[in-house]
Amino acid sequence: MTRKLLKGKHLITFQDWTNQEINMALDLAADLKKKFLRGKPHRLLRDKTLFMMFFEQSTRTRNSMEAGMTQLGGHAHDLTPDKMQLSHGESAKDTSMVLSRMGHGIACRNCFYGIGNKYLNELADNASIPVMSLQDDLYHPMQAIADLMTIQEYFGKDLKDIKIAISWAYAISHAKPLSVPLSQILMFPRFGMDVTVAAPKEFPLYKNIVKTAEQNATENNGKLRFVDDMDEGFENADIVIPKNWGGFGNYSFDEYNANEEECKKEMKANLDKYKNWICDERRMGIAHRDVKYMHALPADRGNEVTPAVIDSKASIIYDEAENRLHTAKAIMALTMGGRPQ
Repeated sequence: MTRKLLKGKHLITFQDWTNQEINMALDLAADLKKKFLRGKPHRLLRDKTLFMMFFEQSTRTRNSMEAGMTQLGGHAHDLTPDKMQLSHGESAKDTSMVLSRMGHGIACRNCFYGIGNKYLNELADNASIPVMSLQDDLYHPMQAIADLMTIQEYFGKDLKDIKIAISWAYAISHAKPLSVPLSQILMFPRFGMDVTVAAPKEFPLYKNIVKTAEQNATENNGKLRFVDDMDEGFENADIVIPKNWGGFGNYSFDEYNANEEECKKEMKANLDKYKNWICDERRMGIAHRDVKYMHALPADRGNEVTPAVIDSKASIIYDEAENRLHTAKAIMALTMGGRPQ
């Protein structure tokens, strides 16, 4: 497969990409990382423009995309609703069709529950240039591929039977989306990994996406199981990814016949039940002796994880964060038609 076959391809979720296409992106990311570390120019997207639309705050995603475009020789426009006619109700269709005539790629983050993924798909349906998800209410593909690259750097490309614990963890900083764990359970079993998801029954993942992830595991000789005990999830794990998720994604107002305030009260009550779901040294001791700790960041220190763990030698969070840059550049170069060097 040549790079040309990915030119113009959207990335809303990696479910729309084959393993071969994902591997192509990973190979290019590894090459671009080497060039970056050596200070070797790699301007694959000279004079090209990326439009970045952010409906929420961002550190790693915004900077990996903008710095990445600069290093690839192009330019990224940092757009927020207040800088566009979105604040006046302009449709995703009109925005997409106009930007398609002015640049070479559209990247968007919209995590509003029940809205984000639909918005991203409407952009993609009406764009004549590639649309890349920077996270929505269902998927965070840029995080998933950076995670996969980091895991391969530590465990090699053959990840069969590598044990990963994806665990819910207590947090009070903000209601974190489900899109990170959902993207991880979809991605990791496709590469043969043995995935255990640990979460209280009050914080489930979407059933339809879980079903797809189980199919991915079956088709790729991976494993996926669910437990409701954090200790059980950590047992003999090679990698642990304890992270909060929840929010309104677990609720259908029509189904529960409840208003927003009632849901907020119930969510807080459920959250308070599980303050002991924290990644600490004791739990790290349950895992494999050489276990690695990962987190998409920002981590809620003292709630999701103790300082002793996140700042330990087992923590590879900064490698993980750095790889957001290299994988983002690979995705942009491949989908926006980067010229080989």
